[in-house]
Amino acid sequence: MAAMTGSDGGADADDAAATDDTAAVRVDGVSKRYEGRQTTQPLRDVSLAVERGEFVCLVGPSGCGKTTLLRLLAGLESPTDGTISVGGSRVTGPGVDRGMVFQEYNLFPWKTVEENVRFGLDRPVCDCADCAARVADLVELVGLGGFEDAYPKELSGGMKQRVAVARALAVDPEVLLMDEPFGSIDAQTRDRLQAELLDIWRETGKTVVFVTHEIEEAVTLADRVVVLGAGSDGVVGDFDVDISRPRERTDPEFAAAVEGVRARIE
Repeated sequence: MAAMTGSDGGADADDAAATDDTAAVRVDGVSKRYEGRQTTQPLRDVSLAVERGEFVCLVGPSGCGKTTLLRLLAGLESPTDGTISVGGSRVTGPGVDRGMVFQEYNLFPWKTVEENVRFGLDRPVCDCADCAARVADLVELVGLGGFEDAYPKELSGGMKQRVAVARALAVDPEVLLMDEPFGSIDAQTRDRLQAELLDIWRETGKTVVFVTHEIEEAVTLADRVVVLGAGSDGVVGDFDVDISRPRERTDPEFAAAVEGVRARIE
């Protein structure tokens, strides 16, 4: 594992919007405050770049702003300060260049697997052969061939999350954002889904930003593990995981990588 590197410095908003670089995702000096009876600030002056095709995991203690940052990347919320860009364009709201997979499956119970996957393509309703073929390919990609007509109530938790991944990929986003997608799934199924996700990532070449509270999961999956600190400390660790895949948790290199990340969190 490479030594920890410092986070990038914040950038002027106008300069960030005009920057032409190769990063798939760029976060420049981003802060997020929630005003109310008590003001909270889960993120302060966070800067981060994710390269095209890179798999990055965000880890950190509870309340460090991991999910908040992912929601900002998705355009579901807006930063209080700083800028976020995807593919060189500033994020001002949700867009088809980003696909989001939540911890909860968020499937439509009245729609079949096929209908759930093609939901993002049906704006407006599209019955073209290309859409039908794409949906069929994605259902096969996530290992649900033969379940096209099944409803969510007929699926296991792991199968539901596969549908959610396929739905996020349906619009062919540049970046796949994943918020603890395997957090509520049993350990055996989670291990299988991690391996399947890596296969999908390799096949599609997508850029992935993945939030998890499990350090072992982050080291299993990621090219890089980015650690957010508690108390709005921002990025406190940035680790390259230079271990060949598939990664074995009994490997001394794996254990050393986990301990290196854990040391930054603790």
